[in-house]
Amino acid sequence: MRFNRKILNVALLRLLFCSITASKPVPNLSAISAKLFPYRPYVTMCVDLHTHSVYSDGTATPAELIHMAAACKLKGFALTDHDTTEGVQETIRLGFDRNVEVISGLEISALHHGYSLHILGYGINPDNPDLNRWLERLQQGRMERNTKILEKLSGMGIDINSEDVARLSRCGQTGRPHIARLLIDRGYVKTMNEAFKHYLGKNKPAWCSRFSYTAAQTIDIIHRAGGVAVFAHPGQLDPGMKIQPRIIKELKERKLDGLEIFYPSHTRKMQKRLKGLARQHKLLVTGGSDYHGDNRRGGLAGGKDTICPPDSIMDELLQRLQMQNPKF
Repeated sequence: MRFNRKILNVALLRLLFCSITASKPVPNLSAISAKLFPYRPYVTMCVDLHTHSVYSDGTATPAELIHMAAACKLKGFALTDHDTTEGVQETIRLGFDRNVEVISGLEISALHHGYSLHILGYGINPDNPDLNRWLERLQQGRMERNTKILEKLSGMGIDINSEDVARLSRCGQTGRPHIARLLIDRGYVKTMNEAFKHYLGKNKPAWCSRFSYTAAQTIDIIHRAGGVAVFAHPGQLDPGMKIQPRIIKELKERKLDGLEIFYPSHTRKMQKRLKGLARQHKLLVTGGSDYHGDNRRGGLAGGKDTICPPDSIMDELLQRLQMQNPKF
């Protein structure tokens, strides 16, 4: 049964007036109203729209990720492996079985005026032939870089070969995190951070660049595959937040759809600034843990001592995708 609150308020006032004029005890109107309209606070649920699996540089399988997502009671989830959609269909199927809503995704490294950026693609068709042909060039670039890195390490007396890397990765895309793990296993370093600090990071002895598309090209292919394009962890580009206003304006001009604002390393001050930029440019707000399993500290969103991107961002993302593609 439904009540009109305005009509109820008039009735309660009449009841109060009649009680006063009849010299009767004044009824407890708050109690009456609370009984008719009990307060049911809206409980924000968490989503995690940025995760990685064994198909790129994570250590968890899609099955393990969905198991964790269900345990964290996540309302929404996305697998966003680097330069591949290989695990997406599996994750969607597993999510359906565990009542976790999964949206397709991936993460692509791109260049914009000399800056290295990451662009997340959501709602893409993982079987889109144009997208998969486009990704092949990035995947080839990863393999070429791995070869160059291993050659540099060999020159330093570090014996790690491509077969070692393939055995460790098992499937999907291989990259520097896999080589870093082997450096730990062989005793050359103790942590992933040390591996990048001493060998694999930019301008370090084994550093090698790789092929990347421009941000504009990346946004365009995501759109052609039916998705929306989101600037991943923009706060990492410049912790002082001086560069982001210009970069975000330029990316919006190239049809960027959103900003990843809820992110583990984004401070409250960063989030406030980024939300203002999102409003200014009419961009979607997204968020995620960037979970990599054992390769990086930090748990899935919604867990203990982790972030909780609100479920409203998933709703807004789905609405945008449906507006863009009525068949979504």
